[in-house]
Amino acid sequence: MGEKRVLLAAITGAHGVKGLVKLKSFTERPEDVGAYGPLCDEAGAVYRLLVKGRAKGSLIAQIEGLGDRDAAAALAGTRLYVERDVLPRPEDEEEFYHVDLIGLAVEDIQGHPIGEVAAVEDYGAGPVLEVRRENDRPVLLPFTRAVVPVVDLAGGRLVVSPPEEVDATSDGKPPS
Repeated sequence: MGEKRVLLAAITGAHGVKGLVKLKSFTERPEDVGAYGPLCDEAGAVYRLLVKGRAKGSLIAQIEGLGDRDAAAALAGTRLYVERDVLPRPEDEEEFYHVDLIGLAVEDIQGHPIGEVAAVEDYGAGPVLEVRRENDRPVLLPFTRAVVPVVDLAGGRLVVSPPEEVDATSDGKPPS
């Protein structure tokens, strides 16, 4: 698989005796997980899904070529990805795929480099950028318009104005 892939679902276990699997979907509309075409696991194996329904908070899907419970159960924990370029462009100019933000250079509003986006997390209060700096001490910044006024995907950078309590330009060492 390419460098830019997006996690769309994870197989959580078997459902029934005929090889159906339970899926946790990470798509906006969970039922759409099968609409993106074949998915691949981390090793590159291809899975063609047909979503059959829902049961107890999971999607139920048939994987082409899978016909028994043991084979379905053996796939528990498998993560299913799609190449980034298969996904549609976000309709809203203020929506971004996490994978498009990871790796972007981060600089302050004066143009001084801070680091690069290592991860995008959401712990329930909104997205947070993990910015890795040269000293390997990450800084966490809320992904809001006030803190990140510029997202320049074409230029490969984010411009940030960190809150006062976050010293994103410090090397993390106490002053001498």
